[in-house]
Parts: sequence; C-alpha cells; structure tokens
Amino acid sequence: MAGSENKARTMQGVVVSNGMDKSVVVMTNRYIKHPKYKKFVRKSTKVMAHDADNACGVGDRVTISECTPFSKRKTWSLVSIDEKAAL
Repeated sequence: MAGSENKARTMQGVVVSNGMDKSVVVMTNRYIKHPKYKKFVRKSTKVMAHDADNACGVGDRVTISECTPFSKRKTWSLVSIDEKAAL
C-alpha cells in the first residue's frame, strides 16, 4: 500500500457567522433528486471550521477541508478564501 494517500474531503461554502475566536460557521449547499417527484431539491449543511487568523468575514466564499477534531463540533479547517464579500 505504498503511495496510497488518504485525501481529505473538501467543500466550498459561504461563511454565515464569525462571532467566535478562531472559528467560523460555513453553510454548504447540495442538490439531491427527490425519490418520488424527481425534482431537484437544495439541501444545506452548516459546519464549524477552524480559522486560525480570524481572516474570514460574513458572506465570504471559502474552501474548507476535513481534519482531525479541534473540538466536539469543529472538525473542518479553512483552506482558502476564494472570494471576499462585497461590503
């Protein structure tokens, strides 16, 4: 198994809260097909992510990556800020 590297999951989302120190709440959207009606429905998930530099603001589009747990609810880490929010 030499060379088989376990890649961490990454997601893109929008910061909805940055009121905590070194933490942000990121909301991600995904589309699923309803099993009966065959319509695509948008589902959203909110996760906490570690922001070591407190660089994110509300409305920023960010990329986060799964990592070892920082706390009970925080198991994602900020990778990059893709787009800053317009003020």
